[in-house]
Amino acid sequence: MNRKNDFERGLTMGIKEMVLEKAKGAKKAARILAGVSSAVKNKALMAMADGLVDATEELKRENEKDLKYAQTKGLSSALIDRLALTDKRIDAMASGLREIAALPDPVGEVTRMWRRPNGLQIGKIRVPIGVIGIIYESRPNVTADAVGLCLKSGNAIILRGGSEAINSNVAIAKILMQAATAVGLPEGCIQQIDITDRQAVMEMLKLDEYIDLIVARGGLDLIRTITENSTIPVAKHAAGICHTYVDVGADLEMAEEICFNAKVQRPGVCNAMETMLVHKDVAEEFLPRMIRRFREANVEIRGCPQVRKIVPDVAEATEEDWRTEYLDLILSVRVVKDIDAAIDHIMTYGSNHSDAIVTKDYQRAHKFLKEVDSAAVYVNASTRFTDGNEFGLGAELGISTQKLHSRGPMGLEDLTSQKFIIFGSGQIRE
Repeated sequence: MNRKNDFERGLTMGIKEMVLEKAKGAKKAARILAGVSSAVKNKALMAMADGLVDATEELKRENEKDLKYAQTKGLSSALIDRLALTDKRIDAMASGLREIAALPDPVGEVTRMWRRPNGLQIGKIRVPIGVIGIIYESRPNVTADAVGLCLKSGNAIILRGGSEAINSNVAIAKILMQAATAVGLPEGCIQQIDITDRQAVMEMLKLDEYIDLIVARGGLDLIRTITENSTIPVAKHAAGICHTYVDVGADLEMAEEICFNAKVQRPGVCNAMETMLVHKDVAEEFLPRMIRRFREANVEIRGCPQVRKIVPDVAEATEEDWRTEYLDLILSVRVVKDIDAAIDHIMTYGSNHSDAIVTKDYQRAHKFLKEVDSAAVYVNASTRFTDGNEFGLGAELGISTQKLHSRGPMGLEDLTSQKFIIFGSGQIRE
């Protein structure tokens, strides 16, 4: 259903009724989709990939409307970059769908089987969750990733993107819907709520009878609103305040490359480094050259008093800086006395997303892995790798920083549940 029709329906039947209708449609489709073969699901994914590539020019035209709107709203260059659809990114969306098609289908996998003394055979098998609602901001490529992952794992999906990418999201979803149903997936397995009124979100969050999981991707205000109002379980990450700690004795050339990549390669995403921590014994050697390189890339540096003694023209970092996800070319820097101080800083100010240590010391590397309680913890690598594709999961539905039911990039297995299956031969309980 196109955006105009949804808008008109929202006026005539009310937002509540429209959202409920879509949720009911998704629930009905989910029952059918759960039994669709891997071959048909894969055929749909390949058709959706081809559809995106064929519609490249149309997608860029619709995306241009969103980019112009973002510019009039004064969004940062990093946030505008998150919105942009280029030929390369459209090809990447299509490639992501093809990669999902190539992955093993988790649905129907028997993960465990055992026999009881009474002869009962008991097992656990992967099954779809059912209906997944995703509420997200920016990054229109999320639309394709989310649909691909949900359909491959046998789940119907309800999409509710942000107003800043509405034209792009509508165009992408329309192509995916047409391709999916053309090859035999059930009508209604992909639903889109494209009324940007916040009431649509609030109505969606009440529909626990029809929606089994909400995935939340966006800013702190959106995440807070969802978690406080949802009667449905929520998978979320609240922020991506990622750290890199440069340890004493680290290979400083390696550290420089890792830190630069983590901050500069794409600053507007959740796995970019926001705070760099440096051991006091390497700070005087490392910081001047590292900060000089950052400045050549237009990174604004905000530092603690020790940093400002070494590089005097650095701006002062405030308490708020340590708690901020900049999503921009801004970096807070702190000198710490040892690894314990670095870990303490991360656990005090971090968001349990992705954190890294650069070190040559085996013991300290494992201490960092053990004590930093984040979804992804790195030794001698950039935090920019926290991504479903980079982890070999295909695309991802989001990065969960909570501990139940999924943690880290949410791939296909994370979009399934398990149920018990029991085989008997007439056993009754005494």
